[in-house]
Amino acid sequence: MKITLLTIGKTEDKYLIEGIDIYFKRLKHYIPFKITEIPELKNTKSLSKEQQKSREAELIFKNIQSTDHVILLDENGKEFSSKDFSVYLNKKMVGGQQHLVFIIGGPYGFSDEVYSRSNDKISLSQMTFSHQMIRLFFAEQLYRAYTILKGEPYHHD
Repeated sequence: MKITLLTIGKTEDKYLIEGIDIYFKRLKHYIPFKITEIPELKNTKSLSKEQQKSREAELIFKNIQSTDHVILLDENGKEFSSKDFSVYLNKKMVGGQQHLVFIIGGPYGFSDEVYSRSNDKISLSQMTFSHQMIRLFFAEQLYRAYTILKGEPYHHD
C-alpha cells in the first residue's frame, strides 16, 4: 500500500516545512508516502465560493485514479484516537487497498463532486486549524499510527 497526501496550495512557513520534512523522512521507513501540492487558484476575487470549489475539484480529479481510496480531511468527518487511526490504516492494508489518497481541500472545503467521489471523511479535531498546520498534524499522526502498528515506543498510553 502507498499513501499520498494531496493538498491545495503550498506550505509556506519554514517551521511547518521543517516539521513536515521530519515526519516525511520517518514515514519512508514504514510505507511509500508522498505529498502532492496542487497550486492555489489565481485571481479568485471574482469567483464565488462554489466556483472556487468547483475549479479545485477539477484539479483534484486530475490527481486521483479511479482505483484510489479517497479520504477527505474534513471537519465533519469521523474522529479517531491515534490507536483507532492505526487500526483503520491496518484494515486498509489487510483489505488489499493499494493506494490511499488523503486530501486537504482549499479554504472553502470541497465541492459536492469531491464529496461524492470520496470513500471516507476523517476529522483530525473539532477545532479549526490552518490548512498548512493540518499537513504537519496529519504527517505526525500517520507516523504515530505506524509506530503503534509496529509496537514501537513513540506512542504512550
